[in-house]
Amino acid sequence: MKDEIELKQIEKCEVCPHKCKVNRLQGNIGRCHSGKNVKIALASVHNFEEPCISGKNGSGTIFFSNCNMNCIYCQNYEISQLGKGKEISIEELADIFIKQQEKGVENINLVTPTSYTIQIIKAIEIAKNKGLKIPIVYNTNGYENVENIKRLKGYIDIYLPDLKYFYNELGNKYSKVNNYFEIASEAILEMYKQVGKPIINSQGIMERGVIIRHLVLPNMLENSKKILKWIKDNLDNKVYVSIMAQYFPTYLAKDDKKINRKLTKEEFKEIEKYIEEIDIEQGFIQELGEHEEEYVPKWEYE
Repeated sequence: MKDEIELKQIEKCEVCPHKCKVNRLQGNIGRCHSGKNVKIALASVHNFEEPCISGKNGSGTIFFSNCNMNCIYCQNYEISQLGKGKEISIEELADIFIKQQEKGVENINLVTPTSYTIQIIKAIEIAKNKGLKIPIVYNTNGYENVENIKRLKGYIDIYLPDLKYFYNELGNKYSKVNNYFEIASEAILEMYKQVGKPIINSQGIMERGVIIRHLVLPNMLENSKKILKWIKDNLDNKVYVSIMAQYFPTYLAKDDKKINRKLTKEEFKEIEKYIEEIDIEQGFIQELGEHEEEYVPKWEYE
């Protein structure tokens, strides 16, 4: 009975900013295409997150299917846009958390979890009753209701949000969402309010805190600079910043003239220089690959 009461929050779903109000309990789907049941594509040990997330033992990732954004360049589009994966119960999700912990991973990493927040909270409760002790990472695209983030208080140790767009027209054009910056920035401030400044253990692993990720897009350097300046002005040295160079034109991006190529070295160097100019001190910069097909999952400095 308690589970059904909790799941009633998706009976008229307003979990994400789209607020579709569809009855997911009856099998209806809204913008994110997610129903009543949790759907996952993969549970694995991931060794190529930021060093303080993956560490030596890897991050215990769970990739959730579907997404409340429609990024035309999504590198995981088969999972996020095409819905690849299988449905599982809340109890099965809790068991996956435990199995990941038994592998010795540094944390439980929830990738694109927004649509399933209600179910995830229940799974965490079940797993903690079974002995789950490692930190839980909420790895999100940033397009989150503040109310949804408040719901997660006490369940999430590390927030790992994207902050993709400063200019909302870019969010609309490339991800089919409205008011991205206002919504994502407000959610990130709530994340910081919950978990505070980074706590790093003696092995260099984050136990608590916020890491804001930003993927640099070709021809969009002013967007990146505005994002970085906002972080500096609002969360100066209270969070980690992770600058990503891994963009390549996949999925529908190949048909867009602005973003149908990888970053150039000159573009990325300009962003590196800007980071130094505004004195962002804590974080990571991803190495840019030498060749078009190359993605180098390494991080230059902390």
